[in-house]
Amino acid sequence: MTRWKWRSTPAIDRVGLMLDSLDGLSVGDALGAQFFIMGRSLSSLRSGNPPLGPWDWTDDTEMACSVVAQLHRYQEIDQDRLAAGFARRFSPERDYGHATVTTLRRIRDGKPWKETAGAAFEGQGSCGNGAAMRVAPLGAYFYDDPQRVVTEAIRSAQVTHMNHEGVSGAVAVAVAAGQAAHLRGTRNSCTPTEFLTTVLGHLEPGETTHGIGRARALVGTTVAEAAHELGNGSRVKAQDTVPFALWAAATYLDDYPAAVAACIEADGDIDTTCAITGGIVAAYTGTATETGVPQNWLAAREPLPAWVATIDRSRRRP
Repeated sequence: MTRWKWRSTPAIDRVGLMLDSLDGLSVGDALGAQFFIMGRSLSSLRSGNPPLGPWDWTDDTEMACSVVAQLHRYQEIDQDRLAAGFARRFSPERDYGHATVTTLRRIRDGKPWKETAGAAFEGQGSCGNGAAMRVAPLGAYFYDDPQRVVTEAIRSAQVTHMNHEGVSGAVAVAVAAGQAAHLRGTRNSCTPTEFLTTVLGHLEPGETTHGIGRARALVGTTVAEAAHELGNGSRVKAQDTVPFALWAAATYLDDYPAAVAACIEADGDIDTTCAITGGIVAAYTGTATETGVPQNWLAAREPLPAWVATIDRSRRRP
């Protein structure tokens, strides 16, 4: 498989790239969650009439904010600190899954994260899509070091997801976001097939990797066909969430609204596929371009928590 061949990039503020990805992730999450409410219209969204705000975000954004805050402060993932941050900040009303609620409550009560995460699902660990949904900003942050992307993504995943598939899903999303940010910095583009080939070059074999390979083979097909073949997150597993989200990101890498709309059209775990895809695509498009995160969507999204919203957002955009 082809591995990511890095070219030198101009000086880019990695924090800025991370925050752009977080904006894309959180807006996708919050907008996607709106489509669990009756009366929402995809055709209205596509014609420029999104639902009225504010759009509340879910656990996808809350956990991504913890990842971003740690990277901003420490420039790396420390698993003990990240687990403690997840446990301290989590709000069950943000639509966390039952298994994650149990894990985080046990960590908050003093149980070691490694023991708690490893015991999930009768000792198999979680293969859910939770580690993948929060990791795109990490990939953007380490855009210039693909091996670091993989290493830090694994660390970020393991505090809640010890299963190989759950970890693999996180690595795939982080690599995709890192590649998107790198392409932005070099002002290059690539085909959807090339994009997915690069991601595959950094993954270990498994069901999620197989699904991403299938996504590559489905480049050029319709959203409905891709979702039917790859899954749309309805099983809330990395295996049936990440392949479609990466297909959407690769297909619509230069068009954030179209990428998010594709995830909404696919139905299923909409907020999560929108968060994953949105975080990857915004690492490429940013928020200040015609095809990036729309400003009215950003304004409609519920404000991010104060402990991450105060990160300096002034940066040089490539």
